[in-house]
Amino acid sequence: MSMDLANLVRMANRIGDFFEAMPDADEARAGIAQHLQRFWEPRMRRELVAHVDAGGQTELKPIVIEAIRKHREQLA
Repeated sequence: MSMDLANLVRMANRIGDFFEAMPDADEARAGIAQHLQRFWEPRMRRELVAHVDAGGQTELKPIVIEAIRKHREQLA
């Protein structure tokens, strides 16, 4: 994993940590996707989605993976 990708994964997991505390899991996943869409540039989002598509889920929190898969169109 490249250093840039490692940083993206680390940042995505920190976002996941914040939203994971929400009682409603669907709302939490939507919040993660919305945060990524609003604050990450398209290249960063594409790289993270491609990482998930390539099977790189082991480093990502499950809620982040679920958010990316469920809200894929929003992140494209």
